[in-house]
Amino acid sequence: MTTIVLVRKNKEVVVAGDGQVSMGNTVVKSTASKVRKIDKRGVVAGFAGSTADALTLFERLEAKLEKHAGNLSRAAVELAKDWRTDKYLRRLEALMAIGDKENSYIISGTGDVLEPEGDIIGIGSGGNYALAAGKVLIGTEMNAEQVAKKAIEVAAEICVFTNNNVKIEKI
Repeated sequence: MTTIVLVRKNKEVVVAGDGQVSMGNTVVKSTASKVRKIDKRGVVAGFAGSTADALTLFERLEAKLEKHAGNLSRAAVELAKDWRTDKYLRRLEALMAIGDKENSYIISGTGDVLEPEGDIIGIGSGGNYALAAGKVLIGTEMNAEQVAKKAIEVAAEICVFTNNNVKIEKI
């Protein structure tokens, strides 16, 4: 697993993720990048779960954004529908946290497109730890990037499937 956190603060949107890739109880890689920016559409995304599955989903998300003229809400719903109903896609095991300047969503393979109540999303094995840390830090003078980075660092201290090699993308 992994830890991904998405933070919105002061018109900034940041996705941060740790760099650990595990197979069972073994760390295979410690510097992976699980966050991406789709520059053309002003979207940032992070994934938790199988790397190959997540990369497939990123490609699909980009295609949906192109098809729906950058409308993240529509693209997210269409991706979730395909993910749930397509024979190939429904086997993919991953979660995505995505955001643009107006919206933030969690997308799952069960067809869920969830919009969080607050300005923070946490997914993956350390997601709840990062979410809790982010909720505490969001009220400080830290900017969105600092909150996201610190939230991942806190999760890394608690979750054995999370490390502190933090990768960040922002819009």
